[in-house]
Amino acid sequence: MPDEPDSTVKHDHSRTQTRTQTRARGRPKAWRDKTEQNTIKSLDRALEVLSRLGDLEEATLSELANDLGQSPATIYRVLTTYRAHAFTDFDETRQVWSVGAGAFLTGAKFLRRTSMVERARPHLRRLMEATEETANLGVAKDADVLFLSQSETHHAIRAFFPPGTLSPMHASGIGKALLAQWPQKRVDAMLAARAPEQFTEYTLITRDALMDDLRETQLRGYSFDGEEKNIGMRCIAAPVFDVHGDAVAGLSISGPVARITDARIAPIGTLVRAGADALTRELGGVSPQPPG
Repeated sequence: MPDEPDSTVKHDHSRTQTRTQTRARGRPKAWRDKTEQNTIKSLDRALEVLSRLGDLEEATLSELANDLGQSPATIYRVLTTYRAHAFTDFDETRQVWSVGAGAFLTGAKFLRRTSMVERARPHLRRLMEATEETANLGVAKDADVLFLSQSETHHAIRAFFPPGTLSPMHASGIGKALLAQWPQKRVDAMLAARAPEQFTEYTLITRDALMDDLRETQLRGYSFDGEEKNIGMRCIAAPVFDVHGDAVAGLSISGPVARITDARIAPIGTLVRAGADALTRELGGVSPQPPG
């Protein structure tokens, strides 16, 4: 409300206070009306589509339409509208829809307020300063790693994974750090759903090779991606655990082979493991004991 002369404020104090209590900022004058006129039904239905697609993780048009009890034509218009804003993705080959990175970018505005991302920031910064390489925070999204936050090195040649970037689990440091903590059945289900793609000559694409690598990851406490996604780049990562001891995220250091030499792998691995353990403790999580 605009300022008024002091005398008016004193005279109308009780009336002004009543108005303030009755209508908080950010609400229209008719905010107390709880009828359906205050909702947009088409928007409500569209948000229901996006929410349900997220629950299903992926679905064909007919599957989603049947699940929601709506016509395929209606669902298609909603999905294509979302796709124009990158809120949905469409796999032309498999003819399936999934939630897109645009939804994450919008949600990232909320994530800035959440515990994990906020608490990870100082750990990412310390890791970047200690190693002089880019530090990352990521979580699993289906068969990919979804990067949430990053602290970039000042070197001209560096790894770059802006929030919202997706990278295949099997060819990612964070991905392998998380896979090493998953039950065998979950790993097998992921491999069955999407065959590992070969990006470089170093990519682990057979089940045996990947399982051997995950066992080594468990034993040493950190994973190592040696040019498996991009030639010339290496990544070292460790998992972050929740209160149940489940791996819910990963911290990593990424950089060029020229700087992350063989001699630096173990020392960086120790630093990354320590950073992930510290973040786990701050989140109230529990790190499981490594295999004997």
